[in-house]
Amino acid sequence: MTLHDFLPDEQLREVKNLHDFAGMLVFDKWTCNTNGRQTVFFEAARQPGEMLEAAAAGETGMSTSVYMTVMIDQGFCFNAGEWNFPDAPLRGLYARNRVYEGVVGMQSFAPWLERLEKVSETVLAELAGEIPPAWYEDDYDALLRLLEQVHRRRTRVPELLEMARKSSRQPFSQWT
Repeated sequence: MTLHDFLPDEQLREVKNLHDFAGMLVFDKWTCNTNGRQTVFFEAARQPGEMLEAAAAGETGMSTSVYMTVMIDQGFCFNAGEWNFPDAPLRGLYARNRVYEGVVGMQSFAPWLERLEKVSETVLAELAGEIPPAWYEDDYDALLRLLEQVHRRRTRVPELLEMARKSSRQPFSQWT
């Protein structure tokens, strides 16, 4: 499989799961990922149903493959090893605004925001139990404090997305 860290605009428009960038932005805002969003692109075979739908829609000369993306490298969540949340409007945004062309308003983030609302303290505690103690230097109290902050931040994500929208970069050109 060939991986690409960059696609020209024409191929970028063809990425089947381009909407995942909106979902990943919700995650990056929630966890304060202080590194730039990283992703890889690859070609995947179209499903037979997709080929039939395209043919029924009158599409011709269609490729038998489609581009997909996978988000990678979440190592700087919680401000890397600092475990704090220095929020900034552009933090978490992918470098190219084109991936957000499908964002037309807060409703574009709704599927991920709804999932985020359902993340309970119990779920976070269960996840904490899966983390090797060496990852938090055996300081379980610090891990619990971090999880409390992460749980509380769920409600701030819409505000953080709004801050990104209003930034000078204007990442969501179709927002109405």
